[in-house]
Amino acid sequence: MGNVSAYIILFIAVALGTAANSFAKMADGFTLIMPSILTAITIVGCMYTLSLVMKVIPVGITYASFAGLCIIATSLVGIIKFNQFPDVYTLIGLILIISGVLIVNLLGKAN
Repeated sequence: MGNVSAYIILFIAVALGTAANSFAKMADGFTLIMPSILTAITIVGCMYTLSLVMKVIPVGITYASFAGLCIIATSLVGIIKFNQFPDVYTLIGLILIISGVLIVNLLGKAN
């Protein structure tokens, strides 16, 4: 697997992680069975895809990218699906997270 494939799989991991977060919110403290089951399935899929990515991309870069992108995606789900709008300080923090992910992936050198 090459770098391009690894990054495609990383985006799949982000989608699964974001879905897991959304299902966890809907599970209401894991008191609702279907969202709870979907949370478990998507988080296992997420971890599996991350393990594939880590065969190619160093673990620190993989996880930093995954975490940052998942935070951004989950924040967007919160806005769209749960009507949870961030304040100005949260928006500044999200911009800094995006900047960090870009710096790590475009400028960082890790082996």
